[in-house]
Amino acid sequence: MITINVTTRDGERQQIDGVEGTALMEMLRDAGLGVDGTCGGMCSCGSCHVYIGDGAALPKPTEDESDMLEGMAEIVEVRHSSRLSCQVMLKPELDGLEVEIAPQF
Repeated sequence: MITINVTTRDGERQQIDGVEGTALMEMLRDAGLGVDGTCGGMCSCGSCHVYIGDGAALPKPTEDESDMLEGMAEIVEVRHSSRLSCQVMLKPELDGLEVEIAPQF
């Protein structure tokens, strides 16, 4: 199991566990933390937007993910740590990852 430390939109902190190889979005959605994943992980809706804690060992966003985040910046705060959780696959290196769920738009 991979444990993720989540700060909800209400500022509450929770620890949730996920399985290696699944998307962070699925883990957050299944835990009922307000992440919709409306597009099913196709990187086309932005409803799974999160802020990732410093020092996370993540690959750079794809062009599609960067484009989606850029487009969202007019309606929601996009930070240097913004990611679409549908594009973050769980792996052992992410155990203990800090994630803040971004505001809905």
